[in-house]
Amino acid sequence: MLTFDHIAVSAETLPRGVTDVEAALGQPLLPGGEHPDMGTHNRLLSFGPEEYFEVIAVNPEAPGPDQPRWFNLDNFKGQTRVTNWICRCPDIEAAIAAAPEGVGVPWRLQRGDLRWSMAVPKDGKLPFEGLFPALIQWHGDAHPAPLLQDSGVRLKELRLHSPDADALRAALGPLLRDARVIVLAAETARIEALLSTPSGDVSL
Repeated sequence: MLTFDHIAVSAETLPRGVTDVEAALGQPLLPGGEHPDMGTHNRLLSFGPEEYFEVIAVNPEAPGPDQPRWFNLDNFKGQTRVTNWICRCPDIEAAIAAAPEGVGVPWRLQRGDLRWSMAVPKDGKLPFEGLFPALIQWHGDAHPAPLLQDSGVRLKELRLHSPDADALRAALGPLLRDARVIVLAAETARIEALLSTPSGDVSL
């Protein structure tokens, strides 16, 4: 089974993403770090003791990998927005086998005390136009969420607007039990996150 882990908010540049999200949430983002294997960098915000979200962008100072970057960031343009969500699993190989074709192959990564395996699609694009979750397995006890100061922001709903809603529901059904994740029929694929903040609800 999968467990919701975090959300990826993509931006054309990290400074722009930070400005946009901080303005929307009224909360300062916390330091994240760099992903040398992918040529990206991020900033973070707590969703509580077990969940968080990241604002992520291509790092212009770093070389990219020999394949497209994760979250299809090589092709990202426009407004800062939620583009992906990530679920953790106890066995990434088993999770990949149970997931739709194209979810990716595992990359072993680390930053400081954090060590994880992530399924990265060879073309950078996750199934269902990016609406299927990226898969992650954390190794050891270290996880970003409890290291972040709790700002009181929580995920209320994750709305997956899909042109192929029935098939997406069927793919997620055996793998995830989380009432906050809602699949909605739509003409265009997009992800909407409804967050509760100390100053009220915000939709990203």
